[in-house]
Amino acid sequence: MPVSPSDEVVASGVPARLAQDMTMAEQHDWLQNFLRRRPVSRRGLLLGGLAGAGAATLGTTPFGRAAYAATDEAPLLVGGRHTAFGTDPARQLRLAGQLTRSPGRGRVLVDIGPTRALGGTVEAEIRPLLSQVPQVDGSILSVEQFYVHAAFDRLAPGREYYYRFRVPGGAATPITATRTGHAKGRAGGPFSFTMMGDHGSNHTPPGAPRALFDDNYYKDDNQPTVAHASAITAAIARVDPAFHLLAGDICYADPSGMGRPPKRTITGQPPTGFDNYDPTVWDVYLSDIELSAARSPWMFATGNHDMEALYSPHGYGGHAARLDLPGGGPQGCPSVYSFVYGNVAVLSLDANDVSFEIRTNTGYSGGAQTSWVERTLKGYRNDPDIDFIVCFFHHCAYSTTSQHASDGGVRAAWTKLFDAYQVDLVLQGHNHLYERTDPIRGNAPTRAALDGSTIEPARDGTIYITAGSAGRPRYAFQTGELESYRGKVAAPGSNAVPNSYVWAPDGTKVTESISWSRTRFDNYAFVAVDSTPGHPGGASTLTVRGIDEHGAEFDRVTLSRPCPAADPLTHWPAADPLAPPLAADLAVGCAKASSRDLPRIFVGPVF
Repeated sequence: MPVSPSDEVVASGVPARLAQDMTMAEQHDWLQNFLRRRPVSRRGLLLGGLAGAGAATLGTTPFGRAAYAATDEAPLLVGGRHTAFGTDPARQLRLAGQLTRSPGRGRVLVDIGPTRALGGTVEAEIRPLLSQVPQVDGSILSVEQFYVHAAFDRLAPGREYYYRFRVPGGAATPITATRTGHAKGRAGGPFSFTMMGDHGSNHTPPGAPRALFDDNYYKDDNQPTVAHASAITAAIARVDPAFHLLAGDICYADPSGMGRPPKRTITGQPPTGFDNYDPTVWDVYLSDIELSAARSPWMFATGNHDMEALYSPHGYGGHAARLDLPGGGPQGCPSVYSFVYGNVAVLSLDANDVSFEIRTNTGYSGGAQTSWVERTLKGYRNDPDIDFIVCFFHHCAYSTTSQHASDGGVRAAWTKLFDAYQVDLVLQGHNHLYERTDPIRGNAPTRAALDGSTIEPARDGTIYITAGSAGRPRYAFQTGELESYRGKVAAPGSNAVPNSYVWAPDGTKVTESISWSRTRFDNYAFVAVDSTPGHPGGASTLTVRGIDEHGAEFDRVTLSRPCPAADPLTHWPAADPLAPPLAADLAVGCAKASSRDLPRIFVGPVF
């Protein structure tokens, strides 16, 4: 049967039914070839930073105080501030934001210090990102965005630092406080962190189809006038966590999440086999999360909606410009990393590499990620200063929704490792609801963990939580499976879901009967985790709570581990870690990469 031009990959001659099966690397190659034959002039560029940010939407942020910056004469401002840790949260902070226009030959400075008087100043690194998206009408959407980053590596553990971005002779952002983490071990005391996935924004970039890019479209029975993604961000900000984990599907610039080639349209749906990618959604999203992310480090994993074919390698090059991921994982896997905060080790994994459901990037690491996971888990479990190990990623090893359910690829790659090294808590996204399992070992529950229970992971197994309910339209549980949470407990025997399923290697669904689904909450929510380190001979606890968008707790389980009889000697640095750092130290600690050190993030000429 002939394939119409509208059903073919732009200028490639490959039918859409084949294009949607291409890997991210293959999609990037044909897009590069296409763009080389259609150069876009500087005049034809749309400047990002305010492409999707209106004053009514963004309030008092720098983006909200200016009109759309279309010329170099407009004020140069910084907005969308977001913080992150380096590989050592106790010593390393990463501060980032987005510029409202091209900086030209201008500079952006970061003032930082242990008090609001600041005291140290460094020059920020500016990372440009050029995005060129084929459109249905044959034109090219070209967006140039600019991101500023500053890396600080010689800070004191467990203290607040104040910072602002500043343009010499121009505007400055408000002074904001952020924090370094506790040093490894139990001496730093209690702390809390939060987690969710599948977030997005409640605001539509100008000219973008609302039905695809505006997350404020919800089921009729779920308060469609409430901006749920913003409500979740505000609830997290009220918790003021030490850090926040986002388990993939970040902003939804790629709305389908099927790993398809980009072909943008403003009329609704792109042709079959393509996705309606819009890079300006990132502008809106970074401004939306600033309420929390400017203070609490947000640590990102990648989901299926975060594979963006415009950028190499493997659809992740755009993240290198926009986000600060700690590194330290296997080569070529930017969102695979780990860090230790006090007595808790955290691993961010990329489930796109192992998924049986959405296979655009399946196997891209060649097994390197899973080998790294095993080495890293072994090291952390043998470390006497670490009590708990937490893993977070996108696709679910265990979930019972009708939309995605469980991914057999995740189970096959990692759950045996989680068993072997006694991972305490696994946090997942992908399914747009909240679900907590009983402790699982060997693919089966070991005991019931009712609301309020205390379990011992070393004996009982791993708790898996799905919390992909941060803003996108809600999913549903399997037919016949009832919600069950504090205040709405399902009848005994209703936990079994004989019609659940797991994705198989060939991309088909295999039905399974399960009995591990303990708490099920079909509404907007996130996870809050409270770590309370114990004393020698006592026990450390990790209290895991389900919190709805209004801040109300509906689920709780406590994980407990014994502490060693006597802590190992702690080796403190010679200098007082609480002493204010010198401005010179701050300057040395700011790692400004040269252009040759940056990943290849451009899909067209550099301007």
